[in-house]
Amino acid sequence: MQLAKTLSAAFFGFLAGGAAYAQEEVLTSDLPIIGMPQPGGIAFQPAATSVAQDIHFLDNMLLVIITLITLFVTMLLVVVAVKFRAGRGHQAARFTHNSTIEIAWTIIPVIILVVIGAFSLPRLFDQLEVPEADLTIKATGYQWYWGHEYPDSGVYFESFMLAEDELAEYGYGPEAYLLATDTAVVVPVGAVVKLQTTAADVIHAWKIPAFGVHLDAIPGRLNETWFRVDAPGIYFGQCSELCGISHSYMPITVKAVPQDEYDAWLEAAVARYADGGGATTQLAARE
Repeated sequence: MQLAKTLSAAFFGFLAGGAAYAQEEVLTSDLPIIGMPQPGGIAFQPAATSVAQDIHFLDNMLLVIITLITLFVTMLLVVVAVKFRAGRGHQAARFTHNSTIEIAWTIIPVIILVVIGAFSLPRLFDQLEVPEADLTIKATGYQWYWGHEYPDSGVYFESFMLAEDELAEYGYGPEAYLLATDTAVVVPVGAVVKLQTTAADVIHAWKIPAFGVHLDAIPGRLNETWFRVDAPGIYFGQCSELCGISHSYMPITVKAVPQDEYDAWLEAAVARYADGGGATTQLAARE
């Protein structure tokens, strides 16, 4: 009897999932891949959210400050090494302190830190103070895959990394190996998405570099942040907290689509994944 129920659930899950899978194929084929690492790349991925734009601005500002400090200190070292070298007969001064210099090297760093804090703290608070959300997504980390839930719609599914021979079937090229997953988090462009994270076993971290989102997933704790994607596209991320032997193999795929395409996807996803039935069949197939 139990076997019959399982087979029945799998059969109806497959029928209901056809529309959702077809919709995912359409989304994949029509969307450009924007957020992904590049060979030899040393810069940020393109900023797809206001949070990422703020992070890029802050990083650039800090780079300028650090560069100026480094150049100033290097110049002082060069001047001292050249002008006051022993070879020129210079005799080192012997004094215990200099009040002017001590006040300067205390006040100037404090001013620099205040300036940095004035720009960085508002951006940190902006990430933690979630505005009124249009959509809530809960990501649960497992060893070693992600489960994604849309609480408002009763949708839950798991995302597993695609093998190399599966990429073409899902509409990806070979460059997406180790990045693409069989199911993707789908969000509407321009919508405020509240992201909640937790974990079922050890600490994980849900990270999408193009979104400027890096949020730990901790067992027994619910963390949250938010993002709003500006441009349609496919964005890749990874678990970014060392979580075990297959830590490197639990990527994240997010597809940002126009609102009407999102509505169509959600309708199909409800039919496929509502109450977790589709996820159960999906996990059994993977095992």
